[in-house]
Amino acid sequence: MRDSTQSALFGALSNEMRMSSIANNLANVNTSAFKKDQLAFHDTFVRFAHDYLVDGKTNLRGKDLFPRANVMAKARLSDQRTDFSQGSLEKTGNQLDFALSGEGFFRVQGEGEVLLTRAGNFLTDGQGTLKTQDGMTVLVGGGPLTISPGAHVAVDPGGNISINGDPAGSFDLVSYEDLSKVERIGGNTYRPKVDAVQIPPEDMTVEQGFVEKGNVDVVTEMVAMIETQRAFTMYSKMIQTTDESDKKLITQVGRPTI
Repeated sequence: MRDSTQSALFGALSNEMRMSSIANNLANVNTSAFKKDQLAFHDTFVRFAHDYLVDGKTNLRGKDLFPRANVMAKARLSDQRTDFSQGSLEKTGNQLDFALSGEGFFRVQGEGEVLLTRAGNFLTDGQGTLKTQDGMTVLVGGGPLTISPGAHVAVDPGGNISINGDPAGSFDLVSYEDLSKVERIGGNTYRPKVDAVQIPPEDMTVEQGFVEKGNVDVVTEMVAMIETQRAFTMYSKMIQTTDESDKKLITQVGRPTI
């Protein structure tokens, strides 16, 4: 495979991944507290043409200043992470809607494990248990919270709950030193990685009667989609042109004999 074809292939595949991420972000623009995904790419030329090694090493240059002949400057996907930046708050007036302002998560009970979410548009099931929209139990003091029909629920900015004026516990709220250690496992649910360091939430408040909107900016994502589509088309054309050039060369010159 020609180097030009290989470079174009890397570019096309990278833009295909980027387009998939953009499409997912746009599909969830109206999802409560949705956090958009971001892709990062590295270039092999950048990783070779410098005086210091990468990947956390600080020893002096151990590779040639310029890439070897078989190392092209090809973009490759290096990281996909969630952007946990704050979304705007929308007032609903619903006493079971809660928005988190600041870094942190509600803890909820998944299937066999405790998970995380920022989507606080809760509801109650037939037994009065506080649940997420996906049916997971919202943890309050390590367990479920039962709300009787017609009860008045009040929550202060610290997440302390009272029902009909009586204390009923506090939301299990948590944050982490490095949010890149928190991974999305589907929808609005997250799981901390094994090496994630848990810390108490700081400068975070619970706003009752509000929901956090997603942090997807439609205009930005649409511009990125157009750029990605054009780049993919360019790389596809490059592959096609190179293929036609090879065919023409073989047809007019013939295969070299050994």
